[in-house]
Amino acid sequence: MSKLSRRSWLRATGLASAAGAIAGAARARGQDSGLPAAHPPHDSHVMGVVGRVAPDGLKPSVYLRSWNFSELPADERAKFYRETPRPDGTLLREYEFFAADREIEIAPGLFFPAWTYNGQVPGPTIRATEGDRVRVTFRNLGTHPHSIHFHGWHPPAMDGALPGQEVQPRETVVYEFDADPFGVHLYHCHTVPLKRHIHKGLYGAFIVDPRTPRPPADELVMVMNAFDTNFDVENEVYAVNTIAHAYMYEPIRVTVGRLVRIYLVNMTEFDPVNSLHLHGMFFDVFRTGTSLTPSDRTDTLMLCQGERAILETTFRYPGAFMFHAHQTEFAELGWMGLFRAEEVSGT
Repeated sequence: MSKLSRRSWLRATGLASAAGAIAGAARARGQDSGLPAAHPPHDSHVMGVVGRVAPDGLKPSVYLRSWNFSELPADERAKFYRETPRPDGTLLREYEFFAADREIEIAPGLFFPAWTYNGQVPGPTIRATEGDRVRVTFRNLGTHPHSIHFHGWHPPAMDGALPGQEVQPRETVVYEFDADPFGVHLYHCHTVPLKRHIHKGLYGAFIVDPRTPRPPADELVMVMNAFDTNFDVENEVYAVNTIAHAYMYEPIRVTVGRLVRIYLVNMTEFDPVNSLHLHGMFFDVFRTGTSLTPSDRTDTLMLCQGERAILETTFRYPGAFMFHAHQTEFAELGWMGLFRAEEVSGT
């Protein structure tokens, strides 16, 4: 059986799909494609895969707005997250994490042998306020040594990257530190070979809010990632939040006139940079989120691996707005989606 190369994947999926096929696939499942019926993207065709992944798989639309296990029912959430007030007014935030091997569907019919935190890629988003105490109990249920390395301030003993800090299969370790500085950060496995542990899926977003809250907004977590499906050190599939073109089928719904805040993290392996371009509008950029003053206003942002930024924008007009990597090959290989801006009812 021949290997699936990057170029053959591009030819098989990116150049052959059509907007009609997308709409037809949705209708065949009795679902609304979410695209404007009269004006599909690019009119006659759209770059991307045809069909959807299994409904019991990863859910990028849920991941967008989930942190501290908020997507789980209350009784299930309590198994993985607890918060306790402290005398100084901050919180002790306790998390239960585990590493596990899991095959995930990253495009229709295409499965990837991932290493995961809590069975998902990216791992669960951790969120705290500056000064909160973060305690993560990490159990390694996988078949290889793993760890968790958090970006931000912490003592060396909590680094998860130094020699001897690997967590062996069936072992448990506790990471504990104060959330600092405020901003959008990340966590990932730091066990060697590092590129393998990251590319296989062991990473996630870590948001630290300032003590004085940012203005209210519709908040979204986006992790740019990619997958080397034949292990030739070249990615075949690109995405935001793992599943190729997920947000073409399920556009991200936002409200015209309401502030939108995107916590954007780049965890792409094997490519020097990744990017986000938003059609029809601009956004303010807060690099690393460690300042309350934007550093740039643009419609395209490039990030190397581990770089991140908070993006803020407000949609002026209703309709479908495309967003994608501005490396066109990445877009054709899965890194493309839509915002669907809607008017508030009654306006």
